[in-house]
Amino acid sequence: MQQPSKATATELFEGRKHYVIPAYQRPYVWNEEDQWAPLWDDIQRVAESHLVASATLIKSHFLGAVVFELLQAGSAAITELDVIDGQQRLTTMQLLLDAAQDVLNKTGHEEEAERLEELILNKQAVYRGTPQRFKLWPSQANRAEFIHAMDPAEPDPGEAGQIQGAHDFFSAEAERWITGLADSDGEVPPGSAAERAEQLAETLASRLVVVAIDLTGDDDAQLIFETLNDRGTPLLKADLIKNWVFRHGQKIGADVDKWSRTLWEDFDTDWWREEITQGRLSRSRVDIFLHYWLTMRMREEVKAELVFRTFVGYATPFMGTPETAEGFLTELRADADTYRGFGELDTRTAAGKFRSRIIETMELAATTPVFLWAISPNHCVPDDQIEIGLAALESWIVRRTLLQMTSKDLNKLVVALLKTLASVDVNQAGYEIRAFLSQQSAHTREWPSDEKFIAEVGSKRLYGYIKQNRIAVVLRAVEEYKRSQDSRYGDVPLPASMSIEHVMPQKWREHWRTSPPLTPEQEQQRDRAVHTLGNLTLIPQSLNSSLSNRPWTDAEAEGLSHGGQPGRGKWSILSQFNLQVLNKEILEHQQSWTEQDIEDRADELARVIAKVWQGPDVEVRTVDDAG
Repeated sequence: MQQPSKATATELFEGRKHYVIPAYQRPYVWNEEDQWAPLWDDIQRVAESHLVASATLIKSHFLGAVVFELLQAGSAAITELDVIDGQQRLTTMQLLLDAAQDVLNKTGHEEEAERLEELILNKQAVYRGTPQRFKLWPSQANRAEFIHAMDPAEPDPGEAGQIQGAHDFFSAEAERWITGLADSDGEVPPGSAAERAEQLAETLASRLVVVAIDLTGDDDAQLIFETLNDRGTPLLKADLIKNWVFRHGQKIGADVDKWSRTLWEDFDTDWWREEITQGRLSRSRVDIFLHYWLTMRMREEVKAELVFRTFVGYATPFMGTPETAEGFLTELRADADTYRGFGELDTRTAAGKFRSRIIETMELAATTPVFLWAISPNHCVPDDQIEIGLAALESWIVRRTLLQMTSKDLNKLVVALLKTLASVDVNQAGYEIRAFLSQQSAHTREWPSDEKFIAEVGSKRLYGYIKQNRIAVVLRAVEEYKRSQDSRYGDVPLPASMSIEHVMPQKWREHWRTSPPLTPEQEQQRDRAVHTLGNLTLIPQSLNSSLSNRPWTDAEAEGLSHGGQPGRGKWSILSQFNLQVLNKEILEHQQSWTEQDIEDRADELARVIAKVWQGPDVEVRTVDDAG
């Protein structure tokens, strides 16, 4: 490796140079707020320091580092250089030089325009109409837009992106400054138009400085790539992985341009790069997916910060030949497409229910590796086995959630389950998941039996201890089950917006006092009972304010005016507007709603929940316990 050296735009781009950003590198992502506007302000500040006699002279502006490696010499003695890092800077410099050159030409400053043109184009006839005519050749995702931005005579690729946006921004700023128009703060640039044109060209050509690092030789280009970041746009783990995969692909003679188009291009879209919050962390979707995918494939816990190094260690044996490498990446792509399609899964299917109830509402994304394994097209698990397996895992989670059992061991359980599935015939995968979960006896992994669940869930304080949307998932499922058991109700979907309602209100002391009064101990018991399963139901969101803390009967509500239903008790309002089977059963208690009613309903709901989410295989557990 040559020693790092300072280089101006002239030193970078003069002569027959052609910087190639590999087709697989991430797209151009710089934007006006974070990079273009600050850069233009710096350029303007440097140029104006040479126009105002009293100003402190600014000799140069440092842009950062660029790292490149000499490729084999191309035709007609052109020097081709592979850009390892700094593609955002180099792309921006070329767009800036071209935008300024256009403006200088348009405003009659031909000499300055010609000076910049030498840094943009290889004008020799042999390069005409070829990629080599440009000093820079961008990554696959940006090529069509770059060509049009640099040469408007070329076909317009359609909707403008960041490349065209940068060119337009610098064109507008350069024209405003050269022609002497005031900026947004009302400041008029100093000097004459000719002086400004001269100083702009000089600043762009000779005063923008980078540290140029030439890796030509035996240096570890990947190691350098890992340690460098572009200004304001840190590399994702996926960017490091992509660079490693495609550089390795080049070494083994693979068609990396094809890989870029067919296997990786989708990862560079906004959807994959958008940051998603999970717990206390925010990461891009693509990094999250790769983390789960490695966990699924390796059947090991993978630390988020070590995703890149873990991927390299796992992938290397598959990257020996173009054929094995492409097979490996094709499987990765298939699983990525499956992951991206999670949101489109039909919620009437086992997979759709699991994703909606467990991964999304219960916020247990830690189950994703097993979920992805089950529905991956690479594993071809039959639909009936997917349903059996996911139903078992869903029951394990729901029962433990309602009994408020710890989930701290979930990551390890997922890995252990994946290890079990590694040697299983996929035609038995669902049964194996059920058997595995049924065999768990440690408190951190136990799958509560029907007996344990029904005996304990009714006395648990749920509201305030379990998130409302998680309780709502359970009650919705109970409602759907009850409808399915009686043809009178039909398959009518519940409203999307449903809220948890306390049948006996939380503020029961306002209208629900008894005669004789409750003792302090009885009041304490009631305070607990109102938050238990038997006292919770679902109502349409629009009914929430009307019901509030009302008494139960109309007689008790006489004279009550708030909530938009004067003189009416909770029972009659529910009776008039209710469409849920859950509430029809509550309405059978027309005269009163007591702690005993709450207890009885809790027992009935517990038994229904045990049918919706069936428990462990008793015979498996019995054999395991006996052993």
